[in-house]
Amino acid sequence: MLEGTLIMESLRVGTRLDNLTLTTRRISRYRPGSLAPGQPEIWTAIDFEAADADADELARVFAVVLDEPGWYANLQSAAESFIVFPGRVFRYPRGDAGGRGHAQAYGRRLAIPEPQLDWTV
Repeated sequence: MLEGTLIMESLRVGTRLDNLTLTTRRISRYRPGSLAPGQPEIWTAIDFEAADADADELARVFAVVLDEPGWYANLQSAAESFIVFPGRVFRYPRGDAGGRGHAQAYGRRLAIPEPQLDWTV
């Protein structure tokens, strides 16, 4: 089973997510500890599950609808991690420090605050 989190405020205005097969596990609102310029003070997080077979399609869709700069979505299966930025997807085996490091370095180039680069290994 694929698990992920999508921050609703990360979606570009005017985009839609249609016909996704997701199971919502939790919806929460919170104030993140640190913000990138232009990020809102309160976020709405949707934690979800999906079939492993849908990972590539979800990553592709999220890469199209995420706003710039400073946003990403993370998905992980038992075997792989997917870190999705606007227009870019990093996919690597779970526990691969090198793959995680490349995705984090890319996030730093987008000025994402360090505490936000803490996705599941």
